[in-house]
Amino acid sequence: MVLTSSKFALRLLPTLLLASFLRVSSPLGAHALPAGTRTATSAESSPTVPYASDDPNTELWNADSDIVPEGRRGKYGASVLGPQNIPIALQDPDLLAPPTTDHGDVPNAKWPFVLSHNRLQTGGWARQQNVNSLPIAKGLAAVDMRLEAGAIRELHWHNTAEWAYVLKGSAQVTTVTSEGQNYIATVKKGSLWYFPPGQPHSIQATDDDPAGCEFLLVFNDGSFSEDSTFLLTDWLAHVPKEVLAKNFHVGQSAFNHIPSEQLYIFPGNVPSDNQQAPVSPQGTTPLPYTFDFADMEATTYAGGSVKIADSRNFKVAKEIAVAEVMVEPGSMRELHWHPSDDEWTYFLEGEARITLFAASSNARTFDYQAGDVAYIPASYGHYIENTGNTTLRLLEVLKTDVFQDISLNQWLALTPPELVKAHLQLSDETIGHLSKTKPVLVAPQ
Repeated sequence: MVLTSSKFALRLLPTLLLASFLRVSSPLGAHALPAGTRTATSAESSPTVPYASDDPNTELWNADSDIVPEGRRGKYGASVLGPQNIPIALQDPDLLAPPTTDHGDVPNAKWPFVLSHNRLQTGGWARQQNVNSLPIAKGLAAVDMRLEAGAIRELHWHNTAEWAYVLKGSAQVTTVTSEGQNYIATVKKGSLWYFPPGQPHSIQATDDDPAGCEFLLVFNDGSFSEDSTFLLTDWLAHVPKEVLAKNFHVGQSAFNHIPSEQLYIFPGNVPSDNQQAPVSPQGTTPLPYTFDFADMEATTYAGGSVKIADSRNFKVAKEIAVAEVMVEPGSMRELHWHPSDDEWTYFLEGEARITLFAASSNARTFDYQAGDVAYIPASYGHYIENTGNTTLRLLEVLKTDVFQDISLNQWLALTPPELVKAHLQLSDETIGHLSKTKPVLVAPQ
């Protein structure tokens, strides 16, 4: 199903109702049956398999807890006798004391950017996440880049698409198409740019923020490396000067001061606010390569909000789409999956947990904080729960042209009720609360 921002498959469910949502209680606060009560069915006296446990599986601590974490949940596990990295253990309660619903083996799906090697340059830095750091992330890779005011990420191109989200400050970007059309624009905090594979471009920090800017870059190949881009200075440093002179129809001495190796990131003068691109005989690009995502109106629900940018409103973004999601405390992004698209998620604010269901009884839960990356392969069932006391804000980036997902709630609502009852033993009251349209956001009770 193709989604629009007004029909985004989000549902914020009360956290305390999560464990019983698919059994006996209503996500909208209807009266639940007493604990242990089962609906009357032909399988009541001898179910094919035992009923799911009612044991609670909430997080047992958080990053701010003043405890020594233990690998213990209820009657399972034991304390830790050996040394442990307590700050990391506090950030990841569902790894040391996982929910009893976790099972089997799911590859690691969490990467904090703070663990990435940082490439320091005069004027900024860059750190990346790809399959070398997060092997599950085969479809998408990312770079967190910082430029001081005026600093330049030099003219370059990639063999992948580049999608960007500005975290702080603003940047001026330029590009030229294969038809000779050019484009220049300034992108502010919370907004986007996109360049197709092979299209040359540059990035320069403006003085919108005296400190410069920081931005996320996402690439549609998990093996992408920021150290393997095609750089202008790197190329010309490896071309004989006599060839350069012949190519540009000037004397060889014109190239006496070109760099002997790549610049990558280097200081520069802050570009003017009204800087114009050189006039091209072919004109400017017919479509913008930037998108004012920051000022896009979000679709607001009782428990949060969402806005989407994909090829329907950001026309040039043919291979990467995004949803920026706000989830209020005690609420969650509903159970869902993306049919054919990997999801790269970046946490901007707050705390969250995600359980990945990878089929064949394999499920694993991870905890996330601001600055962390989550990766969810296509078709993996999952939810995103706000486990903190502040608003959770995140980016769901998909390797696709149109943002799509499938809602568990809607799927069950549009399936014959008797068939749903046969699977899950739900009451008519619970089935009546399933939504036949893309579910909305529901605030916690």
